[in-house]
Amino acid sequence: MSRFFSARRRTLKPYVPGEQPRDMKYVKLNTNESPFPPSEKAVKEACKAAESLELYSDPECTLLVKKLSEVYGVNRDEILFTNGSDEILNFAFAAFCDEENYAVFPDITYGFYPVFAEMNNVPYAEIPLKDDLTIDVSDYISVNKTVFIANPNAPTGIALGLDEIESIVKSNPDNAVIIDEAYVDFGAESAAGLIHKYKNLLVTQTFSKSRSMAGARLGFGLADKELIADLNTVKYSTNPYNVNKMTMAAGIGALSDEEYTRINIETVKENRAFTAAELKKLGFEMTDSSANFIFAKHPAVDGEKLYLLLKKRGVLIRHFTLDRIKDYNRITIGTKEQMQILIKNIKEILDTEV
Repeated sequence: MSRFFSARRRTLKPYVPGEQPRDMKYVKLNTNESPFPPSEKAVKEACKAAESLELYSDPECTLLVKKLSEVYGVNRDEILFTNGSDEILNFAFAAFCDEENYAVFPDITYGFYPVFAEMNNVPYAEIPLKDDLTIDVSDYISVNKTVFIANPNAPTGIALGLDEIESIVKSNPDNAVIIDEAYVDFGAESAAGLIHKYKNLLVTQTFSKSRSMAGARLGFGLADKELIADLNTVKYSTNPYNVNKMTMAAGIGALSDEEYTRINIETVKENRAFTAAELKKLGFEMTDSSANFIFAKHPAVDGEKLYLLLKKRGVLIRHFTLDRIKDYNRITIGTKEQMQILIKNIKEILDTEV
């Protein structure tokens, strides 16, 4: 840390992304990426856009907004595209939180929430999950603060029902409620249809997971036009050209190939069921995941130890050190072949260690 670093930032604990080692070739199951390449239409459109990179991108994402409005059945002024869904979540902390309207979110959830709160000088409270790692909806009813909930939650993969989400939104009419749906396509019900019913609801999603575009960095929010206008004020005060031309074009291509996305989603869900069944045979316990990952622990093997032993064998999963979940590992669902390699290595480890 230099002596020039702002005193206000010196205690900041940055978000730690999933590791990206280069020392060997890994079966990479640690960052919830899609195991499938992006749609050919997305690649084709991105390549075409690369021919005019000397010009700035459209700050309004006009053609992309038009396409998404058609696919999702929302108005164009109810959409905002950002550089990954992380950016719109950051915008939401900046736009809808302050000293009076502080943020609330689960104590075990997406690790960027406390970072965004601290970066924006927003007070926040972390509400403990129940013993079974589920969200207690009653904790958020009439909480009268700005609510952030990942649905399905991460890293647990557990989803709330749409009726539960609605009860939270309805009971906090004077505060924004942000539902982070990064993993919604893999088994949960989206709250996007509620934005026309509740003016305080912001739903965020991403192209990183189900649309195989993690490297492109494209996210978006759906909300009442007044909330979108607030978020645009933050956007145009920071980076008007936040979505580059190639990403914008790739997004249009992906939205033009929804069948490809649907097939990949179904394959991931099938591979998730296969992996969960195989892990249960080996004695693992796991949450009921509605995401593109499994959150699992074994009663006879320490979570960190399993993670490290698999890493030595070239299989990368994600381990968290928080006390409540240190026995668990989060395992991204990959191809059937990748999951078979994972199971084979776990069997060998258990035969040796147990």
